[in-house]
Amino acid sequence: MAIALCSATTAFADEDLAARIDASREAIKSFSGALQERLMSAMADGGPTTAIEVCNVAAPEIAQTESVARDWSVGRTSLKLRNPDNAPDAWEVAVLHDFEARNAAGEDPGTLDHAEMVVSNGQRTFRYMKAIGTQPLCTTCHGTSIAPEVIARLDGLYPDDQARGFTVGDIRGAFSIIQPVP
Repeated sequence: MAIALCSATTAFADEDLAARIDASREAIKSFSGALQERLMSAMADGGPTTAIEVCNVAAPEIAQTESVARDWSVGRTSLKLRNPDNAPDAWEVAVLHDFEARNAAGEDPGTLDHAEMVVSNGQRTFRYMKAIGTQPLCTTCHGTSIAPEVIARLDGLYPDDQARGFTVGDIRGAFSIIQPVP
């Protein structure tokens, strides 16, 4: 894990930083667990076209629930977007490129994360991202060989979809958290 601290936050306690990282990991575990459970259920009930609905409707709802419960911003983003509402900001783009480079150098996507204190618009915030590695099931809708009915459904929901062509082990995107710092 890479941890970077802005010079403006050198007085920020290491214990607080560690607590924020742990809390971020817990939020992501909750988000990803709820999403995976809903996706697996949808796949069992109706296959990939039903699972697409989960990503389209349930994923934003789960992110919103986590965000409200913690009073943070909790979401997902990627360099190759499916949903334009998840577009990365400049900080996220830089971290995603770092994840790509680290993955290309042989690091396991499951271990890639980044935490940093930043100042934006005069406000200190804690930022955290955890890479999402492409798993075999992900390739059903994000891979190189997607069934025609899945393509049709994706094209209907996401006319500008870029989130295809992934193989197992690629960085699909990342969970992203912004915590305000008082």
